[in-house]
Amino acid sequence: MTIAIIAGTDIYSIPGITLHPLTVKTPYGSVDLYRAGDPHAQLIFLPRHGPTHATPPHRINYRANMKALAMLEVEAALAVYAVGSIHPDIPPKSLIALDDFLDFTTGRISTFYEGGNTGVAHTIMSPPYCSTLRKQLLAHASQFGLNIRSTGVYVCTNGPRFETPGEIRAYAKLGGDVVGMTGAQEATLARELGIHFAAVAISINWAAGMEPSIRIVSEGMDELRSSLLALCIHTLERTNAYNCICNHAVLVTHPPKA
Repeated sequence: MTIAIIAGTDIYSIPGITLHPLTVKTPYGSVDLYRAGDPHAQLIFLPRHGPTHATPPHRINYRANMKALAMLEVEAALAVYAVGSIHPDIPPKSLIALDDFLDFTTGRISTFYEGGNTGVAHTIMSPPYCSTLRKQLLAHASQFGLNIRSTGVYVCTNGPRFETPGEIRAYAKLGGDVVGMTGAQEATLARELGIHFAAVAISINWAAGMEPSIRIVSEGMDELRSSLLALCIHTLERTNAYNCICNHAVLVTHPPKA
């Protein structure tokens, strides 16, 4: 089974694993990603912002990225998001297995079904993340010395600016736990493609207004990211039986036109 890790800020490689560049041409544009060498040849690594982090969150070609994974026959993927903490019980350096999200982005295409030749469909996002992958990720975490919070609501904003203190207060009242700029589209598009998809947030700062200024935490983060990536690979390679909604969550109401 082909598997994938999707990552962004400060994750541009996977420690201890050789990565071979690969370009996939999709109907939505070309995508630069990597295939791992033996003994992890079934692993695809997708840097969502591009290999050199040259694309800001609001300009990422999410459809091309996710379609490239589908064209490589990826069946399961784990995404890692660098986030700011909104909840006072989730300090920087926390890890959160996301179980829901709030999408406040604008102007982003979040579906492959746009009518006409692509048809119209409505995708079930309850729950938004693969329950099987989440369960397995949490079950294996202790083997890697990681303590992962089992629930968390990801607030997706447009970026690239940080949020205002007032926005963060509003998101907190709506139930948000962490805030980032890339998570909503990946989860939605993966579900449309039938890819088993789950996500872990790694907090790198308190969100706006939680402290006098935004301060990105760096101490100990390399080790934390390395352990998290190892856990993700371990989980993906050992999860074979899926019992979840991921493969039958798209309700097509108007099929594509011939």
